[in-house]
Amino acid sequence: MMKFINSGMQFFNNRIDYPLRYQSKYLPKIVLIQFSLIFVTLYLFKPFTVNGAEQKLNYLAICCLHALSPALIVYLYFSTLTRFRKRHQINNWTLKEEFFHVAVVFLIIGLSGFLLRGVIYTNPDNISWRYLWEEIRNGYLAGTIFCFYLIFTKFYVISTIDKSPGYHPAENAPEPVKEYLAPPSIFIKAHVRVDDFYFKANDLLFAKAEGNYISLTTIKDGFLKTELKRISLKQLEIQLTAYPYLLRCHRSYILNIQRVVKLSGNSQGYLISFNNTEDKVPVSRAYVNVFDQVYQQEAHVAC
Repeated sequence: MMKFINSGMQFFNNRIDYPLRYQSKYLPKIVLIQFSLIFVTLYLFKPFTVNGAEQKLNYLAICCLHALSPALIVYLYFSTLTRFRKRHQINNWTLKEEFFHVAVVFLIIGLSGFLLRGVIYTNPDNISWRYLWEEIRNGYLAGTIFCFYLIFTKFYVISTIDKSPGYHPAENAPEPVKEYLAPPSIFIKAHVRVDDFYFKANDLLFAKAEGNYISLTTIKDGFLKTELKRISLKQLEIQLTAYPYLLRCHRSYILNIQRVVKLSGNSQGYLISFNNTEDKVPVSRAYVNVFDQVYQQEAHVAC
């Protein structure tokens, strides 16, 4: 039972990159889809409980208001959240944070629906606990349905593409194009299959041993990210032998020599500095000769 609970907690707390759907490039598209779906649904499927005599506006305008309000809330909330996280260089994201922020958005949408009643309806009971509860409940219900729709649509599109007879990315990709592709992700096999993970070699700054785990520090697009992975440093080192610049430099550290910006010390050991972080990585005396050799090779290649 405890193992199941721990696995569930780890699943909810597992750190990933900040979702693309909330970033400025994709958020307007999501919001436009949201507005269109809500508007079309309200216009084609008019609720049975609507009393036309209480309406101050025509039904088309009411549909626009009910669709525009949540769309604006989603856009303003997540664009503000994205700017805040970018300013503070926070790129980590968890499923727990996802549920929290979505729940807050649904609550705000419900409150906005409650406040809109005074604009749309002449009902004297507009400002009442009954309608407050009703609008908040509707916000969560409609929001959950919309989320499930997007999730199932995404999985359907992906499965359709993968099963398409003409979809053969490996066979059809021209050989010369490989020169222009980004460096591939490294697959790391952990103790348990569910803990397997990927990362890009160029993004790694360093990995630090934390008991039976490692703390993996990477940087991508200026965002610093630290994740806890369930694997020993020795196992990670063995799986990185194809990347000589990802070097074991201490009994507790592996670093990316290509990311080194400054080193200080002497033949007894070094202290390594990186951009975008104040953390420093030691190079112990036992690894100094190997470090010097690889570091000079990388410097020669860079020149």
